[in-house]
Amino acid sequence: MDPLGARSQFVEVQTLSTWEWQLDPEGEEKEYNFSQQAFLSPFPYREDINRKIVLYNGNVALLNCTAIVNTSNETLTDKNPISESIHTYAGPELRDEMLKLKGCRTGEAKMTKGFNLAARFIIHTVGPKYKTKYRTAAENSLYNCYRNVMQLAKEQAMASVAVCVVSTTKRGYPLEDATHIALRTVRRFLENYGESIETVVFAVTDTEEPTYRKLLPLYYPRSEEEECASLPLIPTDIGNSEGEPVVPERQIRIAENPGCLEVDSEAETLDSDLGQVGTHAFSRMEGDVDKQRKLILQGQLSDATMQKQHQRNYNRWLCRARAEDLSDIAALKALYQTGVDMCGRTVMVLVGRNIPVTLIDMEKALLYFIHVMDHITVKEYVMVYFHTLTGEHNHLDSEFLKKLHEIVDTKFKNNLRAFYFVHPSFRSKVSTWFFTTFSVSGMKQKVHHVETLQQLFTCILPEQIDIPPFVLEYDARRAL
Repeated sequence: MDPLGARSQFVEVQTLSTWEWQLDPEGEEKEYNFSQQAFLSPFPYREDINRKIVLYNGNVALLNCTAIVNTSNETLTDKNPISESIHTYAGPELRDEMLKLKGCRTGEAKMTKGFNLAARFIIHTVGPKYKTKYRTAAENSLYNCYRNVMQLAKEQAMASVAVCVVSTTKRGYPLEDATHIALRTVRRFLENYGESIETVVFAVTDTEEPTYRKLLPLYYPRSEEEECASLPLIPTDIGNSEGEPVVPERQIRIAENPGCLEVDSEAETLDSDLGQVGTHAFSRMEGDVDKQRKLILQGQLSDATMQKQHQRNYNRWLCRARAEDLSDIAALKALYQTGVDMCGRTVMVLVGRNIPVTLIDMEKALLYFIHVMDHITVKEYVMVYFHTLTGEHNHLDSEFLKKLHEIVDTKFKNNLRAFYFVHPSFRSKVSTWFFTTFSVSGMKQKVHHVETLQQLFTCILPEQIDIPPFVLEYDARRAL
């Protein structure tokens, strides 16, 4: 106990600045040059949630809050810096209490009293050991750590909880990957169940703080401008509605009436009634896949079966898109979401000059397109393609476009209402006509060649579209 009149070494969480008021290390707020745009971020700006978040660089054991988190091993005897500090300040009674817990499994959370700490309780959790080979298992275990910590806090009606970085260095979990899971899991919990929780403190060290400061705006944007700026940086895998990592191949869909066929359904030899369980090849208990492909070539499969086959193929591509690191393609800024058109439909922009076809992996470009567009295409949308100042090394060949058209889900095609081809050349007009006439169907009437930006603005207001500066300059020169 502190001597009478001495300043307490403990830190009151109420005195810490919440995330919405914390500036960047330079001490100034960032400025963003965005027009009003209809961005659909999976983590929108929420002032009420930001008021609950605190980023604290310091010793979690010194925080005066309802509970703090201790990261340990399965026997609860780990000697990492966080655990050692908590034991030092809590006193020997904590060690005796932890013996009664009889250990803790990876991903679980157990609670003890805080004893000599300022915090009333300590929530103990065990992070996973990270191995690349078992990455999915590690991600799920780490998610469970944070989820179970938050669940305990809610069940015990805790007003505040201070969360340390659960993935310790000795367990080998990459800091940035672990931070993504921590931030999104807490965000989703606060969205769904966090009414009674007033404060969540992310307690970090000097080494961890830069990573947390970099990633916090992705999940807790402090303004609509920061939300827009962070959207392209959000990783492909953001988990489900709870923040839990999702592995599409392992999902099994249970039919509403399993085993019961509709009366008027077509009898298919390859998709039997067992095929109503799940969408993955194993869970569907399909017949011979090679035999199915042979029948496809012979044109003997029904339209319904062909559609299911196409959907399974697209899901495989989507799974790859969510799993791969596509940051190099994202950095090109060739594809992005902007505002809405006159009819309120989402506008997607494709910048031809930013696609160095001969220098990038075009399969990764295809995966990036699928990743970005998948959630956009669930409703009506339009695309604007800037052909401005493109060269031979920027032109997508017809085989690639045909492959893209064959792979993407039907929602891509059905919900595309218009494709605006801005600043077309004579050659591109001819190529487009041949492609939409002989290679793909249903696209020809949707393509509109736009000679000037003023013509484009009759369909999309200027403030609703983010146009690259070189396009504006080119269009202004042509108007002279």
